[in-house]
Amino acid sequence: MLSQQYQDNIETILQKIEEADAIVVGGAAGMSAASGYNWYVDDENFRKYFNAFAQKYGIDSIFGGFYYRFRTEEERWAYLATLINFVAEVPIGQPYKDLYEILKDKNYYILTTNQDTQFLQVFPEEKVSAIQGNWTYLQCSEPCHDGIYPYAEQAKELCTHIEGTKIPSSMVPKCPECGGPMELWVRSFVFLEGAKFRDEHKKYREFLVENQEKKVLFLELGVGMMTPMFIKEPFWNMTYNWPDAYYITINPNPEHNLLPEELKDKGLAVHKDIAQVLHHVLAEQQSGSKQGSI
Repeated sequence: MLSQQYQDNIETILQKIEEADAIVVGGAAGMSAASGYNWYVDDENFRKYFNAFAQKYGIDSIFGGFYYRFRTEEERWAYLATLINFVAEVPIGQPYKDLYEILKDKNYYILTTNQDTQFLQVFPEEKVSAIQGNWTYLQCSEPCHDGIYPYAEQAKELCTHIEGTKIPSSMVPKCPECGGPMELWVRSFVFLEGAKFRDEHKKYREFLVENQEKKVLFLELGVGMMTPMFIKEPFWNMTYNWPDAYYITINPNPEHNLLPEELKDKGLAVHKDIAQVLHHVLAEQQSGSKQGSI
């Protein structure tokens, strides 16, 4: 049985969604973790895809492998190809599907620091800004030019040539322009902030400008404190400064699920599992729709 406070929170979330003229969603790692894809832990998914690397190198998480100093490019790209293939193969998480159903008839936009493409597999690309890149794209490591390249299909093929934890030297990706090393197009010291990166920010800014005078709901899902400057802090500032804005954060981690004192009358912090909350919000929304049609 749901507690009264939790039920009240679900009703408040649904009310704010229904009342909003525009909804800005900020989604981060906690959203994928709620879907069963946790990049920081040694779990079933990690062992299913990365067990050979875990056993040989002592790697204990997907991110741990991404930052691991492999001795050779053949080993490193065997791991990166496995990572790209993992991102491309795993099913869409239920929280993403539920969020889509909740928002599909609304005026919304999604800003995400996730690089795992889950948002992009559910929502139209024109409604999503992935501001820290995409695990399934490559760029030149220099970078010598402003170009990014889809690599999911090539990575799948590459995985069929892995022997132990290596790929053949001839299959290590090279830049088509300079012949130098390639990197994944994700936030790093060499992250390409080129035309595609600027377009992601432009789409988001345009949505904010179009809707800043309206009743706006900022809905934060699974955003931690690793990079608060991208979603959390801007959401706080806009909610504080925009007269008709409201802020909701959903995160099971109370250390990350913060509601500033200045927003106590303009915000709500829900310390619950994101998957559970979205499931109940959708159920309430659908129940209300059915009652309204009788």
